[in-house]
Amino acid sequence: MDSALIVSNSDKGIDLISQLLNTNAKIEVTSAKSSGEARRLINAAEFDIVVINTPLTDEFGDNLAVTITEISASGVILIVNNEMADDISAKVENFGVLIVSKPIIRQVFMQSLKLAMASKKRILILKSENISLQQKIEEIRIVTRAKCVLIQYLNMTEIQAHRYIEKQAMDMRKTRQEIAQSILKTYET
Repeated sequence: MDSALIVSNSDKGIDLISQLLNTNAKIEVTSAKSSGEARRLINAAEFDIVVINTPLTDEFGDNLAVTITEISASGVILIVNNEMADDISAKVENFGVLIVSKPIIRQVFMQSLKLAMASKKRILILKSENISLQQKIEEIRIVTRAKCVLIQYLNMTEIQAHRYIEKQAMDMRKTRQEIAQSILKTYET
């Protein structure tokens, strides 16, 4: 089930946005009436979508939208008055915040919602790939250090050290990283 945070200083705004969100699918809705309350909720839980109905009581809402994109993978929709839409859009569009102008047109809101959900999924995929790449880099770093240790203490060539680590990994049915860590533990302590 998808989850949404609605930030609006009025109950009427929260009800309207809740109805729009739950038009096609059941979305678990949480609401906040101020930017401070929204920040606390964002720090405590992950939301698929955050809809901010501007202006808020303690700030306009554009800074909150940017902050949310920086600290979470949530899709963010900022609802602003039609007269301000272009100016606010110029400030937040580089952060991936989608702008919907008031009065809200249902079809435009639904398209923005779909885009925000799609962008959240894409961000999560990219984060997963990033973590995987960081793990591979760490493995390469450890294996390279182990090769250097073998070269230094056992007078192996780089090719011999590489083959030694590969063969040990195959023979012991362990990863190259585990073998490299074992080598480092033996010679660097």
